[in-house]
Amino acid sequence: MDKLDTELLFKIAELHGIPEGSYNIRKDGKSLARSSDSDVEILPRTDGKEGIDIFVKAGIKNKSVHIPVILTKGGLLDTVYNDFYIGKGAEVTIIAGCGIHNDTCGESRHDGVHTFHLEEGSSVRYIERHYAEGNAEGKKAFNPVTRAFVKNGATLYMEATQLGGVTDTDRAMTATLYKNARLIVKEKILTSGTERAITRFRVTLAGEGSSVDVVSRSVARDNSYQSFISDVIGKNRCFGHVECDGILLDNARILSTPKIDAKSPEASLVHEAAVGKIAGDQLIKLMTLGLSEKEAEDTIIKGFLN
Repeated sequence: MDKLDTELLFKIAELHGIPEGSYNIRKDGKSLARSSDSDVEILPRTDGKEGIDIFVKAGIKNKSVHIPVILTKGGLLDTVYNDFYIGKGAEVTIIAGCGIHNDTCGESRHDGVHTFHLEEGSSVRYIERHYAEGNAEGKKAFNPVTRAFVKNGATLYMEATQLGGVTDTDRAMTATLYKNARLIVKEKILTSGTERAITRFRVTLAGEGSSVDVVSRSVARDNSYQSFISDVIGKNRCFGHVECDGILLDNARILSTPKIDAKSPEASLVHEAAVGKIAGDQLIKLMTLGLSEKEAEDTIIKGFLN
């Protein structure tokens, strides 16, 4: 790996080089490095599609798996299909994400299609970071698709972060939760310039005692556009909570579209949405401490997204 590779890997996965344990590092449409161990097996797909199958052994605890992707060429459109099979009672952290460096005026794009199969009592913490840099005229796009099937008593925690440089993204997630299953999603998005970011959630609470908690925090600056679309379907005694909070600056736009479908009288579903500007008294308070208006604004945004 060269210097650019290591810099991108650090920004999206906090890696200084090849990690220990199980990992798959993908660069410019090809596998750069891959390793399995006795607890986590990573295999190339056999159905003709680009991507990998990841098998996590039942009952294992405190395991980490790294599967970052980096693109360093302009004009490259990369699509990958990854399936995760999490054994009964297993606990694992999966660090994914993608970094794009595009120095051309063309488009570089990564579309990751991830499908999670969580067996009973398993727990997954999935961390996905998107970052892009390079020529301001070049398009740097992500269109991730996530599908999750969370069986009885299992938990899927997802942390999605996109804090700059990505010109276009359309993120879609569908999930089906069974008895006492949980889905927790924390999303953080920052857009500027003419960047565009769309998030779509569709969650079906199929099992008794299932629950979903989605919290999205976003900041839109300049002439950027964001859209947050959520659809929660409650089919049983269940709980669903979706919260979308946004800060709007300059000539940007944020659109929040909630949908709640209670198909059982025992379903408890809540949606909260708030979009507004930075309060003037907050700016004034920080400026009295010696910060410029821009520094005060950036400080408030950083605290909001953290």
